[in-house]
Amino acid sequence: MAEKFELSTKGQKLIELYAFMANEGYNRTDGIVEKDAYNKFQLAKFRHIILPHLKINNIKTVLDYGSGGSDWDREDFDDESKKSAKDFFSLDSVEKYEPARDIDQRSKSECVVCIDVLEHIFALDVLGVLNDIFSHAEKLVVLNVACYKASAMLPNDENAHITVRDPLWWKGVLDTVSIQFPAVSVVLICSPTFGSCKIFECWKADDWKHDEKFTIDMPKATNFGDIPNENNDIEISKDQLFDLIKSYIEQSARNRIEVIDLISKNL
Repeated sequence: MAEKFELSTKGQKLIELYAFMANEGYNRTDGIVEKDAYNKFQLAKFRHIILPHLKINNIKTVLDYGSGGSDWDREDFDDESKKSAKDFFSLDSVEKYEPARDIDQRSKSECVVCIDVLEHIFALDVLGVLNDIFSHAEKLVVLNVACYKASAMLPNDENAHITVRDPLWWKGVLDTVSIQFPAVSVVLICSPTFGSCKIFECWKADDWKHDEKFTIDMPKATNFGDIPNENNDIEISKDQLFDLIKSYIEQSARNRIEVIDLISKNL
């Protein structure tokens, strides 16, 4: 049995707020009141990404960490086969952990999945939660983290995604934590937007230890969906550039002189 840990005072207060939202609903940023709170099985949209990893590792037992209202036995998890999540992934058993609903079935499992959870965790508790996740995994940890603001608002009017960070920030944190659990493979899926994801190549620290090189290269990530410009660069066409220059030089004679001077210096 993995050692239990305690959230910070703020982390415990957040659990109380999420419990209230699960029971009473929440306000959205667009003003709509959402009564059906946290009952969607978010794992479903990543099922084809996750399935090969569960097969390769011969996963039969899963702990759903931060399970919300997910139902692993309900049919139609997969649109084509109409199978439940448990049958789709060929699992023998699934345990759940959802502190906002007083569900605590934490036990050592071959795989721990944690979908759409970490962005809800108070920053000072992130390392403790990740250590708890890894300590319950025998073979594999699968994580999805939202890297954008939520449509849901906390009862105190803060955004429900309280720890929004860049995908590379999460990759660095997971690298650090995974070193303590070298035999556990990690699948990290970060979502820059609701309709996109960045999937990092699966890794485990044991592979680094046995690599002949000292350098641990950053693995390439596969992008799906409309990924925002990570460098915050503004992309414009040639015609748009010409229109901007034309608009600028028409504003004053001084602007025209500046543009002519700039062009002449670069000829």
